[in-house]
Amino acid sequence: MSAKEKQSGSGDGGDGGDTVQPSLWERLERPAPAPRATLTPQRIAAAAVSLADSEGIDAVTMRRLATDLGVAPMAAYRYVGGKDELLELMVDFVYGELTLPDDAAGWRTTMRTLALHNRAVLLKHTWMARAAVLALTPNQLAVPERVLTALDGLGMDVDTTMAVFRTVTAYVDGAVAAEIGLLRLMRDRGWSDTHESRTGLAPRMNWLMGTGRYPAYQRYIHEATRKDDQQWQFETGLDCVLDGIAARMGI
Repeated sequence: MSAKEKQSGSGDGGDGGDTVQPSLWERLERPAPAPRATLTPQRIAAAAVSLADSEGIDAVTMRRLATDLGVAPMAAYRYVGGKDELLELMVDFVYGELTLPDDAAGWRTTMRTLALHNRAVLLKHTWMARAAVLALTPNQLAVPERVLTALDGLGMDVDTTMAVFRTVTAYVDGAVAAEIGLLRLMRDRGWSDTHESRTGLAPRMNWLMGTGRYPAYQRYIHEATRKDDQQWQFETGLDCVLDGIAARMGI
């Protein structure tokens, strides 16, 4: 049976069909037609995430996944229609690692806790920045649902509430992207730590500082004591964002 026929049989359909087919998540909500202990959506997701963590997202293919799982090349198509749905399954699996704050937690505790947990997850699975953009999954939606619930009743309309959520999310994404960028630079240059990275960049930095155009930055270089404390930098910036939200919204 061809891949296209396999997809059609699972209810996914081909790209050229006129009928709107059920999504991955709608199909997975249905009772399984027959239990197969050797392969489950969770096992597929776990294997794919492990592969992406070790070799990068581009290494994740349906054929490679089948090899790693020790199943027939078409076996995974019983659950996912192709690479796009596999990525959705992976994103949902990773978001399932997030610990959602208790319902009784206030808005600030909820947002701060989720921001810290999200940073940890993104640093653990650096490929997520690419894969999560177009995904829309149950575990992923549980995050804004919890935040929006925590913000409800504080006097903001729904548009403002969503803007608050997205502001904190943008901070997390931007801060973590910078951390991941540094880690990739260090890996590509063969630098084992931030001290080696500063040594490697020293000639360029020394010239720039020697121009005398950047006195404030030069002061930072000489006086800063937390250059390597990424956790402190992240939490300090996060608290600044949350303080600004509290002051702006009067909450």
